[in-house]
Amino acid sequence: MALIECKDVCKNFGEKVALDHVSVDIPEGRIFGLLGPNGAGKTTLIRIINRITIPNSGEVFFNGRPITQRDVEKIGYMPEERGLYRKMEVGEQAMYLAQLKGMSSRDAQRELKVWFERFGIQDWWKKKVEELSKGMAQKLQFITTVVHKPSLMILDEPFSGFDPVNAEVIRKEILRLRSEGATIVLSTHNMESVEELCDDIALINKSKLVITGGVEDIRREHGNNNVELVYTDEDGRHSVVLPKETDGNSTLKSFIDRGVEVNSYKELMPRMNDIFIKLVTGE
Repeated sequence: MALIECKDVCKNFGEKVALDHVSVDIPEGRIFGLLGPNGAGKTTLIRIINRITIPNSGEVFFNGRPITQRDVEKIGYMPEERGLYRKMEVGEQAMYLAQLKGMSSRDAQRELKVWFERFGIQDWWKKKVEELSKGMAQKLQFITTVVHKPSLMILDEPFSGFDPVNAEVIRKEILRLRSEGATIVLSTHNMESVEELCDDIALINKSKLVITGGVEDIRREHGNNNVELVYTDEDGRHSVVLPKETDGNSTLKSFIDRGVEVNSYKELMPRMNDIFIKLVTGE
């Protein structure tokens, strides 16, 4: 079932077309990658889902009905442009943002304590936001996005500014949140993260929807129908690429009949990075 349905959404800013009849379904309980080059229209669509911007035409549905401001309270949104009040104390800032999302003071303090300990920043509660490093501020932004346990989380470039260790911490948290039933929209240029995390994607380019669907289905669709066979014989370990439509079990069997050890036999699929470049540039 789709938690969010964007139907035929159009948005213009003066003469500039930001979204041109874009229709996207975001399945419930999955990680959905929203992809596209800079200026493609991704952020505009995110802002429309959050009711920050109103479309010129088209509709957005939440759980099967037109989205309302009350539904937006169930959304956690971490924009790419981080918005923290630098002069506030870290704990005060976190409490303020949690209560804006409808949490009581008591619940907010309890849940924030858990998250601060999980991220190892419990000693920063009384520090000023301006004292935080970029990575620390990013952690705080992530916490305030998810602390109220929203049913939909929209994360715009969530790994920006993180070193590999902290990026891995965020990846694990995203996967844990999905396992607990959250629906997550991941807007990113990092195709490696898309392959690791996303179940489904939509690619927008020049204000139009180019492709949408399951990640593995899209990779298979854009593959060259080849398989890789890795085997070991008396001369060592070898790898051969065979056309899938002609290899069949007979080819695999011929290698086995030769007395070689078959180490692996798998379909070759293109990387999401290659598909992205191909669909955006035509190359």
